[in-house]
Amino acid sequence: MTEQVQLSITYEVVSSIEELTPQERQVFVLAQQATNNAYAPYSNFMVGAALLLSDGSTHQGTNQENAAYPSGLCAERTLLFGVGSNHPDKQIEMMAVTVRRRHEEHFLKACPCGACRQVIAEYQSRQQAPIKLLMQAEDGKVMRMKSIEDLLPFMFTKDQL
Repeated sequence: MTEQVQLSITYEVVSSIEELTPQERQVFVLAQQATNNAYAPYSNFMVGAALLLSDGSTHQGTNQENAAYPSGLCAERTLLFGVGSNHPDKQIEMMAVTVRRRHEEHFLKACPCGACRQVIAEYQSRQQAPIKLLMQAEDGKVMRMKSIEDLLPFMFTKDQL
């Protein structure tokens, strides 16, 4: 017998950055500012990420491309790996991701790739607490998710090993 199962996710869409909490706005703006430091000479796709740690500190990351494409790295992973290396004892409270094209001020809809989703899932599993996600949506809106599980419902974790 075959059973059909439907999966649904729930997330919020905030109509503008002004409607975010002050803390969320701070992290989101840092992600937008980080796009200025992206190294993306090949794709011109400038990605910025920022996060807030449990001690109140904020950190930024950007995508880093390479002429040998597989050697580059996404903004989310540069940020998480750097923070994980330098602040392994701090929890990640929230993370924001934004993207724009070089020489354009308009931000595009942003969403972590599959590899980045899995890395976020690993950090969330490691700290045993949810990581709130903020992502640029269309028309100046912001998507807000309570956890990476909203974006990656079938996470692969150490429990499957």
